[in-house]
Parts: sequence; C-alpha cells; structure tokens
Amino acid sequence: MTLKVYTSLLLLFLVNAVWTRTVRQVYDELDPDHWSHYTFECPQECFCPPSFPNALYCDNKGLKEIPAIPARIWYLYLQNNLIETISEKPFVNATHLRWINLNKNKITNSGIGSGVLSKLKRLLYLFLEDNELEEVPAPLPVGLEQLRLARNKISRIPEGVFSNLENLTMLDLHQNSLLDSALQSDTFQGLNNLMQLNIAKNSLKKMPLSIPANTLQLFLDNNSIEVIPENYFSAIPKVTFLRLNYNKLSDDGIPPNGFNVSSILDLQLSHNQLTKIPPINAHLEHLHLDHNRIKSVNGTQICPVSISVAEDHGFYGNIPRLRYLRLDGNEIQPPIPLDIMICFRLLQAVII
Repeated sequence: MTLKVYTSLLLLFLVNAVWTRTVRQVYDELDPDHWSHYTFECPQECFCPPSFPNALYCDNKGLKEIPAIPARIWYLYLQNNLIETISEKPFVNATHLRWINLNKNKITNSGIGSGVLSKLKRLLYLFLEDNELEEVPAPLPVGLEQLRLARNKISRIPEGVFSNLENLTMLDLHQNSLLDSALQSDTFQGLNNLMQLNIAKNSLKKMPLSIPANTLQLFLDNNSIEVIPENYFSAIPKVTFLRLNYNKLSDDGIPPNGFNVSSILDLQLSHNQLTKIPPINAHLEHLHLDHNRIKSVNGTQICPVSISVAEDHGFYGNIPRLRYLRLDGNEIQPPIPLDIMICFRLLQAVII
C-alpha cells in the first residue's frame, strides 16, 4: 500500500514538473521580452515594486528631469512632478514601454525633443494632462491607443498629426483653448478606430467637422454651440453617448429630427436654452434635459410612437426604451402626465 502511495506521488510530481516546464517554455517563447531577462536596476529617485517588475513609479518625487528608464519597464509613472522636458536620453534602453503617465508636470511643446515620442514604437497609452502644451505634440507613436491631453493650453492641432494613428480609440482634448478654426475637415483624418472623442470645455461655437465615423462617445459639454446641422449624425452612425450639456442650444438650433437617431442611447442636453423636448428615437434609454426653459411636457407629442401603439403593445412590442428622464431645473410642475407613463413604459426614474 505504501509503495503504491509513493509511486502515485512520484508520478504526480513528474507530471507536474513536466507541465510546469512546458508552460514556462511556451511562455518564454511567446514573450521574449519577459522581465526576468533583464537586471533589476532601479533609478534611486523611483520605486520598483518586486511584485510588479515591469513598472517604474517615479510620481510625486519633485523630479525636474526624467531618470534613465531600465529596459524591462513597460509601465512608467511620472505624474505630479516638475518635469519640463522630454528628451531622448532617458529612453535609450526603454524600447518596450506601453504606458507613460506624465500628467501634472510643466511640459511645453518646445520641451519635447524632436521625434522622441514617435520613437517609442510600442507605446499604447500616453498621458500628458495638466501640462503647458499649446498644440498637440507631433509626431506621435503610430501604435498609440489612448491619448489624453486634457487641461493644457492647446489651441492648435498640427496638420496630419493623427493621420497615422489607426489604432487610437480614445482622444481626450477637454478643457483646452480650441476654437472652431482649429478643427478643420481633415483634422481627425486617419482615426479610423476612434471610439471616444472628448472636446468638452473648449471654445467651440459650432459642431466639429468630420468626426470619425466609428465614434461611439462624443463629449462636447461646456462649449458655446448654438446649432446642430441638418443630418449631422448621419456621418457618425454608431454614436451612442452624446453629451452637449452647458451649451447654447435653443429650439431653433435643432432640426426637426436632429436627435431622432436610432444609435443614440444616452443623450445629455442639460443647461441649455430649450423650451420644449426635441423629438427622440424609440431606442433612446437616457435623456437629460434638466436646467433648460421647458414649461410643460406633452407625452403624446414627444412619444416616438403613437400612444395607442405603445398602449396596445405593452412590454412585448416595439415600445420606446426610455428608462431615465431628467427634467428638474425647468418650469415644469408635477404631477407627471399620464401619457408619459403610457408611452415610456420602461421608465425607472423621472426627475422633475
């Protein structure tokens, strides 16, 4: 009996050893840049967690320069420092960087060395928020997936700066100094896979031209936009989340079916100058209209289908999908009209 037990244990050990070795061999073959191939050097100004050897934490250190980055590093954290320049020297060995966070520094365009960023061939995420940039830095790494440039002083976007960024899915330019003239018809050309575009808190008076066709989320809050052009959203047929809060939209600035778009699920029009609810699509799920000038709500008029259809089909038909309706900050007095509840049978919250 004892012999059988020892035999079983030995067999289990051998199988486990072979499996472990095989997995390690496969892992090494699939990942030739594994951190264990490199020495565990660490700049004295920074912290290198043993449990996360691909990361280098140099944030909140009062640094004025970027230290030499070891070759094994994929994730680089340099936020909350006093860094003014990005030169080539610190990145000579850092050929595998995927992520750089340089938020909250003092970086200017003149402080970025020529071609430094574009040489980071494997970089996927670049964070340069809360700096002193006056234009989008160029050239950029062609493999970039996210570019965050919020809260700078950007008023210019160089021609063709995005033309080779086919993998970019998220572009954040909110709280800068962009005017309409900065956004030309070809500004976003090349961003074929962009999913989120944030241009909130700028100085736009018009809807931006030529938004990439695959955009799902478009954020334009806190501008001075007055008009939605006719058929504007036909050029971005996948847009799902649309934020236009804190603009100057009035009833006259919205075409009859301007927001009657089947792809839009979340529409935010808070803090504008609307006196009535614009026509919406039956697919819309969230509608924010608080703090406008709306005095009354007529469910029969705003219902995307006829009230009789909504009443007959109940929960099983093609009824409107609106689940959340916000109308507070207007001049509407309760109670909620019954025809609103008859039309929007899936409503879970109405705020007046």
